[in-house]
Amino acid sequence: MKLITFTVGGDSTLRLGAIVGESVVELVPALAGRVEVPSRMIDFILAGPALHASVRDALSSTEVWPAGTTHSLAAVTLHAPLRPGKVIGVGLNYVEHVEESSRSLDTAKELPDRPVLFSKPATAIVGPGQPIRHNASLTAQLDWECELAVVIGREALGVSESDALDYVFGYSIINDISARDQRRGGQWFFSKGQDSYAPFGPMIVTADEIGDPHTLQLRLTVNGDQRQNGNSRHMLFTIPTLIADITSGMTLEPGDVIATGSPQGVGAAMNPPTFLQPGDVVECTIEGIGTLSNPVVAVGKG
Repeated sequence: MKLITFTVGGDSTLRLGAIVGESVVELVPALAGRVEVPSRMIDFILAGPALHASVRDALSSTEVWPAGTTHSLAAVTLHAPLRPGKVIGVGLNYVEHVEESSRSLDTAKELPDRPVLFSKPATAIVGPGQPIRHNASLTAQLDWECELAVVIGREALGVSESDALDYVFGYSIINDISARDQRRGGQWFFSKGQDSYAPFGPMIVTADEIGDPHTLQLRLTVNGDQRQNGNSRHMLFTIPTLIADITSGMTLEPGDVIATGSPQGVGAAMNPPTFLQPGDVVECTIEGIGTLSNPVVAVGKG
């Protein structure tokens, strides 16, 4: 299933939908009387596999939907699929990115021997089309990173690698925005965690539809010019390894998101270094999921 959170027209009510062909099916009214569907993505995830299977079956078997329960994609506004309880970022998880970071960001040349983890607050989340904030008084080095996002489906603590993918609800895209010049004392929180530094979406594709998440092409463009082109097969630490490592000491809850790391091609490593500016449009595309597009907008006094 391709699941979205959306609004229609001037109505600010967030709605839960599924993309079927070229249409958006609004799940609550469309399945009324057949399947009782929650109205929020997080509650849909929490409802569990039995409900998910019922909705999946209904979507695949229905040819005609009740009047007023479908919309064209062009008629809806997509929002972040949900607001995660926590976003866990993974640094230096692609070999070529480790190399370029050692040249441009003074990180170690050696490959890490366990995942490098950091956090982003929920306030960093923005949806498709929403602005990435460029505050010139805080950064002159606003950078991009296209990353596969793992959305957790059930509570996970002490999970083994062999069982880890059973805890994944689905996959999405995160643009791990970074203010490179705001790294402080060796930690990344202010560099990575400012408002709007985690564009997320445009949808969640359920795990059954993705299949193997380690075969996906990732691309990023700025104003149409390609900057990143990689594949999730080149992750240093796979998704099962990440889940096992994180849950060795931390509970992952439904709706939590793991941003699995960036391939090579960040702005800091370009010659000369090149960073996002107000007026830019940055687009992340991941095979099987779609494209997440966000403008860069000046804020603050600069």
